[in-house]
Amino acid sequence: MSKFDCNAITWFEIPTADIARAQQWYEHVLDLTLQPLPNGEPGAFFPVQESGVAGALVQRTDAKPASHGTKVFLNADGKMDASLKRAEKLGARITVPRTEIAGGFGYFACLIDSEGNHIGLHTRAF
Repeated sequence: MSKFDCNAITWFEIPTADIARAQQWYEHVLDLTLQPLPNGEPGAFFPVQESGVAGALVQRTDAKPASHGTKVFLNADGKMDASLKRAEKLGARITVPRTEIAGGFGYFACLIDSEGNHIGLHTRAF
């Protein structure tokens, strides 16, 4: 079964006004390395396993950062508290602190990124 058969989401994009700033911010907050988009456009994609959902930061004239609208929850599994601390040090505004999800589905938190987007983090354990 492919990821297209089993996931409601197959790709996401987070708009940026400054791709270099945003890439550095996400790499620091999530403690990972993003890769340049292969088509040469300003952007960087998040690491993904073959069967996982992929996504990228993009800088385009038709994609503007926003604090309202669709919210993407990024994987901060096992490192949520450290990610939130790094985000705060970079000036992020935490809009929802680490919050338990009923039913044993882990924890989530929400914040405003370096570009003004409202994003979420998710972890099964912190």
